[in-house]
Amino acid sequence: MSKQYNFDAIVNRRGTSCLKYDFGMKRKGRDDLLPLWVADMDFALPKEILDDLHKRIDHGIFGYTDPDGSYFDALNKWFSERHGYQIDPETVTVGCGVVYGLATGVNAFTKEGDAILIQQPVYYPFREVIEDNGRVFINNQLHYENGRYTIDFDDFEKKIVDNNVKVFILCNPHNPVGRVWTKEELERLGDICMAHGVVIMDDEIHCDFVYGENHFTSFMNLDPKYRKNLVLYTSPSKTFNVAGFQPANVIIPDADLRAKYRHANAAAGYSQGNIMGMEAVKACYTKGAAWVDELVEYISGNIAYVREFVKENFPKATFVEPEGTYLVWIDFSGYGFTDEELEHIMTEEAKLWLDSGKIFGPETAQFERFNLACPRATVEQAFEQLKQAMDAHQR
Repeated sequence: MSKQYNFDAIVNRRGTSCLKYDFGMKRKGRDDLLPLWVADMDFALPKEILDDLHKRIDHGIFGYTDPDGSYFDALNKWFSERHGYQIDPETVTVGCGVVYGLATGVNAFTKEGDAILIQQPVYYPFREVIEDNGRVFINNQLHYENGRYTIDFDDFEKKIVDNNVKVFILCNPHNPVGRVWTKEELERLGDICMAHGVVIMDDEIHCDFVYGENHFTSFMNLDPKYRKNLVLYTSPSKTFNVAGFQPANVIIPDADLRAKYRHANAAAGYSQGNIMGMEAVKACYTKGAAWVDELVEYISGNIAYVREFVKENFPKATFVEPEGTYLVWIDFSGYGFTDEELEHIMTEEAKLWLDSGKIFGPETAQFERFNLACPRATVEQAFEQLKQAMDAHQR
């Protein structure tokens, strides 16, 4: 297949108020670290999408805006063609980012003191939106064995029953462990939640990054019975790196749940969405398919490079094979470093800015998350720096 896009191009992001590159001094106390931390890509959007954004900017007026028919047509085109399900416009509420949507859901479907379950190690804002809103965090720890994560379903149901859990926040594909949950796994989770009246808040933001023989299944692909309990979060923010526009779509098939969510959304003072976020949804979902196909193939190559590099150079580390996302999860516990020693090596010696495993839960402090959504040269530089640092600590 001929290549239309150059993902090897290095784009200088410094000096753009970029969280990933411009805030090292503020957040880490130094400005010489190579950042592979926040889930933010270093690839510029293709011309066909930028042209649509420029056209909207050139109009020159940016007043209050609501999604129209073309917006919902774009949503339906993407998710029907790539993921096999239709979207009813009546079920969609536009948000200002998935994390805001999760916090809104917490307030919509629970009251202070209620229990909400998550599966650590998981995207750390899940726990934050629970505890910051006065709810009780319950953990169904994912089972880790032989470099792979699975769900402990017995513990999942026991935790729900014992704690009268009201909401389960699911991450699929899972950040940071890279699992793409199977149809059978999702059905089992769904059956347990239905049996106990638990609302499923399902974050599918990484759904477009799936590798090899793995197949992404949305809860929307399953038996419609599960939609009674479903709140689905989607966004082009990861697929197209448009998080700065804060687009999000919250799909709630059940009318009662939808009314509760919209009441909480209104109570937070949110009404019209970000105009450029809505333009990004339309442009990305109608013009971006070929770009995403090449993007996923390119990132798959980055993953293959890191897989082999770890095998050859870090024999005591475990590369957790990602089925999805553009994030790689590596277990360094085999080296016997203390948590503090590991962080010193990564930051002070390898000069890498990573997301430490400890922020995803205390059980994974010996893991590191690497963002591979960047040019191959950046990945190579990062792992050469890490090799040099690790070579000085041969044990």
